[in-house]
Parts: sequence; structure tokens; C-alpha cells
Amino acid sequence: MTEDHCTNCEVIFTRLQKMGYTGGISILKEFVHPLRPAVAGHAPVQRYETKPGDQVQFDWGEFVYEEAGELRKYYGFVAILGYSRMRFVTFVKRCDTPTLIRCLMETFEYFGGLTRVALTDRMKSVLLEMVENQPKWNPRFADFMVSIGVGARVCKPYTPQTKGKVERSVSHVKKSLWAGIIFTDLDDLNRQARAWGERINTRVHRTTHVRPVERLVEERLLPLPADFAWERFATEERKVSWDGYLSYDGVLYGVPGPLHLAGRSVLVRECKGVLTMWSDGKRIFEIEKRPRSQESVPHPDQWKSVPSVSAQRRTPVLWDICSRRPMS
Repeated sequence: MTEDHCTNCEVIFTRLQKMGYTGGISILKEFVHPLRPAVAGHAPVQRYETKPGDQVQFDWGEFVYEEAGELRKYYGFVAILGYSRMRFVTFVKRCDTPTLIRCLMETFEYFGGLTRVALTDRMKSVLLEMVENQPKWNPRFADFMVSIGVGARVCKPYTPQTKGKVERSVSHVKKSLWAGIIFTDLDDLNRQARAWGERINTRVHRTTHVRPVERLVEERLLPLPADFAWERFATEERKVSWDGYLSYDGVLYGVPGPLHLAGRSVLVRECKGVLTMWSDGKRIFEIEKRPRSQESVPHPDQWKSVPSVSAQRRTPVLWDICSRRPMS
């Protein structure tokens, strides 16, 4: 509790058992209870239940960690199905609109289908502003939601309890998964998050008294779009620098044959830890995504067709005797 500021008894109990603790969890709860910080009061809220397949709630949480003496941050994307309480958690470096769409795609793929409605708060990646009580949606987000046929809903201002299921889920991730977690990089963190989610989804839920994974079959989710109707939202535009690199999530990836791509925009698709680059409808190359930022990954054919500076200097130059200028 002193080292990790963790007061979640289930997390503490599991860790103590690995250290040789043979006692029960009840005496542990009695020890922890008086040491927990006071919880601020909340106004009473009526519980709102949704029908199968009706709603998914999603939200972001900020997760701070220390690396080499510096505080760093990941964004945790959390989604939950309103009826079955199935949860999905993933961690990313950004929370912009393209990343949000990619996280939603991973969510629907994990759940195995689409809901009729998605509920969240008024983040800029979803809602730009309200004009005369009418929503002005983020264009890219709106295009995605309309194309897949899922209705978008946002909470009223200052009423996060409207999406209480995901609010509690984000809090649960911070108190249970994040408390005292040790990871080597983002990939390792997401592997642990996926394993944690599998455990949570197979436990009996305190409200429904049913395991979420068992209730999932009752959701009867709508089928995912196929082929291009789905895949086109997974790409992001990136510009190739003049020295033959493109930047993605803080990592520089060398591009093969930059003579015709330097200075141009290309499309990048991230899927299951692999980056694929496309240009003019053609796949240029694939590479395993690097989890650590500030890394440079040159390509073996990056400068294959580009002469070196020394070679250019050795190239003979023909002069026009009359004008005393180099000939083209």
C-alpha cells in the first residue's frame, strides 16, 4: 500500500499469495478498510439498463507511470456492452480521432459485432460543438459511425453518471489492473490488459449475477462490415520525409525506394502489431510495429537507388566552353 498506493484487496491478496501469504481475504479487508482515502459523496442516480445489442459505452482514462526517473503517460481505452457487461481494454499513445476509431474497431471485433448505439462524453474526437442544441460531429468520426450504421450519443454536460458503466470500468481498471502493474513496453502492457479482461469477463457480475461471456450470446450483435467498407477507416495519412522516413506513434520507419515517395503522403494501416504502408493503391511494405517511442528503424533498401554524396561528387561535369557553364 505504501509503495504502489494500492488499496484494492483482490490485487493485494493475489500478490501476497505469491509471496507466501496463507491467510484469508476477510482479515486483509479489515486491515485495508481504515487506511483507504475518504470517497467524496455523489448524488443518487437511478440505474439504467439497456436491452441486448442496444448500447456500447466507451471512454478514455489517463495512466501515468515512471520510466528512467521521468513521468510518462499512456491512454487507456475502455468499452463495455450495456447488457452483458463484456469489457474491452487497450492502451495507446494517442487519443486523437484516428486512434479512437481504431480502438472502436478493435472493440467491435473483440465483441464479435456492432451495437445499435455508442455512448460517450463530449470529447473533441467525437463532438466539436453544439450549435443551437444540434451536435456538430467530428467529420471523421461521423463518417465512420454512419458508414457502419451505429448511432452516436453523447452525455449531457457535467453528467458523467449517464455512462456510469464505463465510468466504473475505467475506475476498476485503475484500481485493479493498473495498481502495481509491471510491464516492459506497450505490447507487454496490452498483453496483460487482454489477459485481465478475459478474467473479468468470465467472473460473475455483481449486478447481473451472470458471467458477461455467457450473456454475450444474448446480445445478438449486428454483423461487422466487410472488406473495404470496414478496412478504409483503419488507415491514417502520413508524410514521408525527404530523408526517407515516416513517423508513426513516435517511431521513425525507413521507407524503401524514397526517390518517388519523399515528400509525398502515404496511408498507414496498423493491425495486430503490424504496420502496412500503401501508396496509390499499392502496398509498399509491412513492418512489425515498435512499441517504444524515439526509435529509428531504417529499411535495408531505403537508399538503394539514391547515390551517396561522395558518388555525386565523383560524377564528371561537362562544361560549355563558350558560356563557361555546366552543360545539362
